[in-house]
Amino acid sequence: MQLKNQKNPLLLFQARLDQIININHPLCKLARQIDWSVFETEFGPFYSEGQGRPAKPIRLLVGIHYLKHAFSESDESVVERFLENPYWQYFCGFEYFQHELPLDPTTLVKWRRRVGDKKLVVLFKETVKTAKRAGHLKKGEMERVNIDTTVQEKAIEFPTDAGLYQKMRVKLTGAANRRRIRLRQCYVRKGKEALVKQGFYRRAGQHRRADRMTKKLKTYLGRVVRDIRRKTTVIDIELADLLEKADRILAQEKHTKNKLYSIHAPEVECIAKGKAHKRYEFGCKVGVVSTSRHCWITGIQSFHGNPYDGHTLAQLIAGTEGTTGVELKHAHVDRGFRGHNYTGPAQTHITGQGSKRKSRWEKLWSRRRAAVEPVISHAKHDNRMIRNYLKGVEGDEMNAILSACGYNMRKLIRAFFLPKILAAFLLFYRRLSALFPMQSRQINPLYAILNQ
Repeated sequence: MQLKNQKNPLLLFQARLDQIININHPLCKLARQIDWSVFETEFGPFYSEGQGRPAKPIRLLVGIHYLKHAFSESDESVVERFLENPYWQYFCGFEYFQHELPLDPTTLVKWRRRVGDKKLVVLFKETVKTAKRAGHLKKGEMERVNIDTTVQEKAIEFPTDAGLYQKMRVKLTGAANRRRIRLRQCYVRKGKEALVKQGFYRRAGQHRRADRMTKKLKTYLGRVVRDIRRKTTVIDIELADLLEKADRILAQEKHTKNKLYSIHAPEVECIAKGKAHKRYEFGCKVGVVSTSRHCWITGIQSFHGNPYDGHTLAQLIAGTEGTTGVELKHAHVDRGFRGHNYTGPAQTHITGQGSKRKSRWEKLWSRRRAAVEPVISHAKHDNRMIRNYLKGVEGDEMNAILSACGYNMRKLIRAFFLPKILAAFLLFYRRLSALFPMQSRQINPLYAILNQ
């Protein structure tokens, strides 16, 4: 589907994009393989004609989200690069080269908020279906998967007691000023001075002095909270929420459960995965399901409440079967899933359990479970799952889904680019065989297969 613009008569004298770019480029091939009409059907009910500003094309918004996470770009940078790259414009459905920004980066935020995380799964399902249509993902391959969990960190500052006291006090004093509540004292200068001293003392190893400054900051916050409550008769929803967060911060101690680690992201949890380089991570847990043979991501889901890994298995398998439409037969997991609650028909293989009774073929597949680790690493470092900038619990699910879309998109691009490499490789060996027929057979034992 192409985006047509017949209103501008100057387009008659411009060259079409398919005439000035390489039509066999992997992105062009991929654009022809994706069924864009699915998005029109799924996202069409979210639009209404005749009301407000004309909406942006659905293919443009979907295509930009695919490109954003495939090439690890932000909302701002993906729009800027779109203006420079004719292949990206062709992928998003334009016929002619665009010289102006197609949309504002905030449009992407509003569109994600309108669609929601439940409907955004359609983008992920289409990447899996495209791989199936192109013949890169077979039904038998989707029946055997590797499953593991990781932590998707939130874009927050490392939480400390002193930092939370100071930020909460600044938030409350700002809210009081907007409501014209005259506070007895705001502690702007003293709070900043105490925070700076606390950092210096902690860095120098003077922990008693640092703790004294932390206690001062806590005292300042408590005074502001009590002053606001005394001088306010009617508390609105926003102020009540800030006061509730301040009470949680003042009440929590070292061993308190369900702590508040961020003011703007209260859903953040502290998760310990036993890593040597990073003892604690602040975000949410994400389960990843990938095929055992070629490592396509066929299922992904975020979990809040820091659940035990084994208690996520049933939801991950059900979500994967809903995405692929194939019933799983084998699921390979690590020892963190021992004691899981899954009771379905799929056979669960836990690493290291029953290895003496397994056949050689089953042992090989069990060792293959570790292939999910680099899948998670690529999704984090190449597809924006390492740090989540989207807001709220819904943003955690959105970022995980879009990261999986970006990972599968990169595999699809490589799959469409690979035939060129294979063709050049075969041409090289055929020429080598013509010059040195005996030596070429000795160089590569697969010569007879490659020469067919």
